[in-house]
Amino acid sequence: MTRPPIQIAPSLLSCDFARIAEEVGRVEAAGADWLHVDVMDGHFVPNLTLGPPIVKKIHGVANVPLDVHLMISDPLGFAKPFAEAGAKVLTFHVEALGSIAECREVIAAYRDCGIPDVGVALNPATPVQAVEDLLSEVDLVLVMSVVPGFGGQSFMPEVLEKTRWLREQGFAGHIEMDGGLAAETLPLCVEAGANALVAGSAIFGAADMAQTIQGFKDAARRVLDGSSPRA
Repeated sequence: MTRPPIQIAPSLLSCDFARIAEEVGRVEAAGADWLHVDVMDGHFVPNLTLGPPIVKKIHGVANVPLDVHLMISDPLGFAKPFAEAGAKVLTFHVEALGSIAECREVIAAYRDCGIPDVGVALNPATPVQAVEDLLSEVDLVLVMSVVPGFGGQSFMPEVLEKTRWLREQGFAGHIEMDGGLAAETLPLCVEAGANALVAGSAIFGAADMAQTIQGFKDAARRVLDGSSPRA
């Protein structure tokens, strides 16, 4: 099965928010494919980040797609605001909703608002089968490899089985891994089937951001070419 191309998506949660326009330009120049934007409401997760007005400002200075990850309790109510803010990928959490029917309502609302790529996310403790009935309706599945809410956590390798399961089921869309990705863990994610790779501190904290992103792409290519050991 052909999987989508590798996308390196630096997480802006790790950037210097006092200089966000400069940080966007810097990470794009270094080779970012997407910009990952974490939206937290202080309810679904115990942290508060940014909302549609800031995402719109980021969109105004960005040249690559915005990959917006909603860690919020009301993903339906914010469909239009984030669509208008410029989200290219808009992902909600299955845990925020009470049923598959409610998830489908959110997916339909995102489509109606013109979101190009709709995603569904699941936390480390959530069985991957929770999204099984939605796989034919979404463009992306985000597998959290840390507990959502804060940056800088350690990668949880046990979630790699979820990614393998998704590919075994024939899911041909984007599989995104988010949390604790670095030089050691990123190849494991690619081997398991992930193609959209979110990294925050590993990129924004690097001495040479361009070299780091290129290193990630080279490592992913080696896995896909079969020249790296399997996880």
